[in-house]
Amino acid sequence: MTQPNAAALRPHIPADALQLALSDISSVRSALGAVYQGPGAVVDLLLVALLARGHVLLEGVPGVAKTTLAAAFASTIASDFKRIQFTPDLMPSDITGMYMLDVSTNTFQLRRGPIFANVVLGDEVNRAPAKTQSAMLEAMAERQVTVEGTTLPLPAPFMVLATQNPIEQEGVYPLPEAQLDRFLLKVEMGYPSAGDEVRMLAVHANRRPVVNAVVAHERVTELCALTDAVDASDAIREYIVQLARHTRANPAALCGASPRASLALARAARAHALLRGRDFVNVDDVRAVAAPVFAHRIVLSPSALVEGADGNAVVKAAIRSVPYGRVGA
Repeated sequence: MTQPNAAALRPHIPADALQLALSDISSVRSALGAVYQGPGAVVDLLLVALLARGHVLLEGVPGVAKTTLAAAFASTIASDFKRIQFTPDLMPSDITGMYMLDVSTNTFQLRRGPIFANVVLGDEVNRAPAKTQSAMLEAMAERQVTVEGTTLPLPAPFMVLATQNPIEQEGVYPLPEAQLDRFLLKVEMGYPSAGDEVRMLAVHANRRPVVNAVVAHERVTELCALTDAVDASDAIREYIVQLARHTRANPAALCGASPRASLALARAARAHALLRGRDFVNVDDVRAVAAPVFAHRIVLSPSALVEGADGNAVVKAAIRSVPYGRVGA
């Protein structure tokens, strides 16, 4: 019996659909450029997470436009946007909502919390205690919340953009590994270049520019479906697995990238390929998003922490050591 040709099995995305997707992506980039002056790679990673139906942890010192970028990003895709300012006294019901008595009908009515939005900004997420952070876990993992025993679906698309400040140690609660694992990407935002900072002063000289919606949120759902059709070959899947296994074998890591992390890398690589106008994943797509997907999921050994190592170093070592096309192990 003749085996089907591998090329024939590959999902085919029409050229006009790819071109239209690239046009939409370019429109989002341009709209964000009116507000955010910084590395284009940061914007691309937000788009990767959006297309891959993932969540993003934005980490950076105060004043590098984390909140501004998140709000502007939500505006470009015409989405319902809610901001949650995390504080030590924030309660789970402040996020999910609660049932309240309606005296006019003498019945309890659901008062929905800010989690019921397309894009949710969790500002300074590490300031809330673990009990409140856990309220985000079900929403991020299952795209649903449970309020007083009633499970309610969240709108689609649904995306959490959380920010945290890495330099403050007082009044903060480190995110547990289980919650970190629910973020598709961790994006580290540093200071802008001198040129970007000069342009920022010019753009924001009088008032913050208005960001217009350039893509309807219904279109975002279509783009996500298009991302699902991007092909990842057996060789690419093997490469992703070998990268993950290398991080697990690294002596600097107590826990390397999990199988869930491998799935996340495959999804992110598909989205990155679509950003580049392709309907197939190549090795450069995997390498481009490997660190943002894997690094925050890697738990380092105490000795590695003392030596100043981080998850990025473990991922870079894997990329250097694992050749594309290796089989087995």
